Amino acid sequence: MRGAHILLVEDNEGDILLTLEAFEELGGKHKISVVRNGMEALHFLYKKEIYIQAEKPDLILLDINMPLLNGHDVLTQIKSDAILKMIPVIVLTTSSNPKDIVQAYSSHANSFVNKPLEIDDFHEAVYKIEQFWLDLAVYVN
Repeated sequence: MRGAHILLVEDNEGDILLTLEAFEELGGKHKISVVRNGMEALHFLYKKEIYIQAEKPDLILLDINMPLLNGHDVLTQIKSDAILKMIPVIVLTTSSNPKDIVQAYSSHANSFVNKPLEIDDFHEAVYKIEQFWLDLAVYVN
């Protein structure tokens, strides 16, 4: 398995640290870029402002409830762009609201994962995401 570039779109500092820690435990082979709201995510993906040198991610982990621009709006923008729509987007959120799930899949999310509340369960979820999306699934850069 090669190292991948992951864009983590998350506003909760605790969840950011937990996600980074989980990937570090998996060997730290992936580059993880972090943005803290939906607007920053789009700036990163379109290489605007401070993100002019940003590399295209291989995978996006996207929270739903964020300031400035929520995850649903970001997902809609990504999946309506001819180039960006090829990047797998995993909605990783605490929401288990059926409306959020339906809306995410209707906007072409590649997967919807609830954030587990327990640390060990969260690490296991990140491990499974890595195993499927970065090891088993085939993608192009």
